[in-house]
Amino acid sequence: MARRNQPQEEEVGAIDLTPMLDVVFIMLIFFIVTASFIKTPGIEVNRPEATTAESKKNAAILVALSDNDEIWIDKKKIDPRNLRLEIERLYAENPKGSLVIQADDKARIERVGEVVDAAREVGLLDVAVSTERN
Repeated sequence: MARRNQPQEEEVGAIDLTPMLDVVFIMLIFFIVTASFIKTPGIEVNRPEATTAESKKNAAILVALSDNDEIWIDKKKIDPRNLRLEIERLYAENPKGSLVIQADDKARIERVGEVVDAAREVGLLDVAVSTERN
């Protein structure tokens, strides 16, 4: 008789892993979806310091300018002649977003002006320059 009761006791003491697996899969999907919305320009820059810096909530387009005036968008180096087309493509994907320029503190101001002009030609008027808080 003891042998018949033993499998029933094991079934009662078994742990159901289904809810735990559901939670793990939901967390995995959450991290995959949120990670795809984080965009980086592709290079690290030394941003200039500012005392009146404000945070920008809806930055959809990030443009980085390196210290030797290279333009980077979505981890790709962009030819200045194709800058307007790249901004236009990204603006079409998210027309309510803004453009943030992450310019190195050694980048020329003329190159920053070119990026702003290209954004204005596309119709993107919400343009900001990223700085370090002082």
